[in-house]
Amino acid sequence: MDVMDFFRMSAGQWNSQRTTHHLPFRRAELGGSTISVEALDQGHPSVVEICQLHDVDPASAVGGAYVTWDGAMAWDKDDENHAGSTVFALVPDVDDPSRGQLLRERGYAEIVPVIGRYEIDGDGGLLLITEYETMSSVERFWFANPNLRLRTSVVKRFGGFSTASFCAESRLSEPAAESEDAKDQALAPVSAFGW
Repeated sequence: MDVMDFFRMSAGQWNSQRTTHHLPFRRAELGGSTISVEALDQGHPSVVEICQLHDVDPASAVGGAYVTWDGAMAWDKDDENHAGSTVFALVPDVDDPSRGQLLRERGYAEIVPVIGRYEIDGDGGLLLITEYETMSSVERFWFANPNLRLRTSVVKRFGGFSTASFCAESRLSEPAAESEDAKDQALAPVSAFGW
């Protein structure tokens, strides 16, 4: 398995149900969103553009993804908006392609271009680790089955404020495939625990 398998399996639309635990306050907040994922092949203009933004050779990227989301959380104020989009590129390490750089135009915890790390773990899950100026985040994604993706995240802000989230994401629609064989291959589970 390589990292692009995760994003090919994730292509399509998802309904995400989230529980976020605000650890210093010992309170949990519920929310939900619709997420759309499009896997981008190596050489896609958006992948090339993200590589150039980060001064990384586009030929070293194996592909990437375009992700959009629109959601709401229980404690939202009237002016809060949980909608957006991002493009990212995947650049494997030369000596170990199960690890590498995740180049983003927009981070998960801060809205700035950022370079994080990815790793496919021993259970077939995908770990994304990002260090920002004021915080850090660790996310883990895996598939319970081809139509149920699970995700955990921990965001630690410098100064001690932390949140931990769990998301269950169910597939709403599949990406258009050129043939039934291609569709079946794109949705075939890679492992019992993979994303």
